Amino acid sequence: MEALCAQLEFELKRFNVVHKEIESIFIGGGTPSTVAPNLYEKLFYMLNPYLGENIEITSEANPNSATQTWLEGMHKLGVNRISFGVQSFDDAKLKLLNRAHNSTQAKEAVFNAKKVGFENISLDLIYATLGDTKELLENDLQTAFSLPINHLSAYALTIEEGTPFEKKPYMSKERLGLTSWLFKKIKKFGFKQYEISNFGSYQSSHNLGYWKYKNYIGLGSGAVGKLGMQRYYPTAIIEEYIKNPLNIKTEQLDLIDKKTEQIFLGLRSCVGVHKDILNTKELEKAELLVQEKKLLLKNDTFYNKEYLLADEIALFIS
Repeated sequence: MEALCAQLEFELKRFNVVHKEIESIFIGGGTPSTVAPNLYEKLFYMLNPYLGENIEITSEANPNSATQTWLEGMHKLGVNRISFGVQSFDDAKLKLLNRAHNSTQAKEAVFNAKKVGFENISLDLIYATLGDTKELLENDLQTAFSLPINHLSAYALTIEEGTPFEKKPYMSKERLGLTSWLFKKIKKFGFKQYEISNFGSYQSSHNLGYWKYKNYIGLGSGAVGKLGMQRYYPTAIIEEYIKNPLNIKTEQLDLIDKKTEQIFLGLRSCVGVHKDILNTKELEKAELLVQEKKLLLKNDTFYNKEYLLADEIALFIS
């Protein structure tokens, strides 16, 4: 936590952050709920002068470690949004995913957050897992929507290198038909899709900040920050980060990188792609997709109506 404070001091200067300029904060990684609220106090004290009006401050939490006491402590610090890594309400599936909580703990955690005073509560669900059926996923949604949430993230299980599932590639079973069905079901519950994996009656301003290509400070081991055309990567080795939190690698972006990222982020979210960033050839392709009713053009911005085609459309345009 001391290392985080040291890096924060450095980044506030590097980003030239001025009074009340920070628009949102996201404490991520699932395990913030294993860190006692009093250990966050110094960070919040340092951040306080820079926090904008009506700022969204989110913390992720795991249902097994987000006790009512922890939730109360974070709420007092100013955290006003909680995102629970629920993944499923099916106990057999949770075991398969090596989760440390069960469905009862997940439900209790959400109710506790509401009781403490959190107005904005989100939860993550994972689909495209070995053994997923429409019945299982529908039960997950029924349970999720019986809880006091206003945001839901639905992620397909992806097998990453260096994770326990690397040796079990068969665990991931994404089928386009099932994904389309799941997304339609979520919308039927009244949650609007505003990015390929995100739905809600509330839209997270922090999420939108990334998709709008805003600058962001990446604080902590393995985090990522972006300022203008540079990206910053603090070391991912926690022991090294503690010894020297300013051991930060820099990546220089070029205009092609920037445009590519703005196109794919815009097409997989409600942000869209402004016509000004496209060259003549790209603009022609985008206008062709408008004629084919694949894109919508409104206020000089191209919007994608089918997020599941986002990658294909981005490749076609660029």
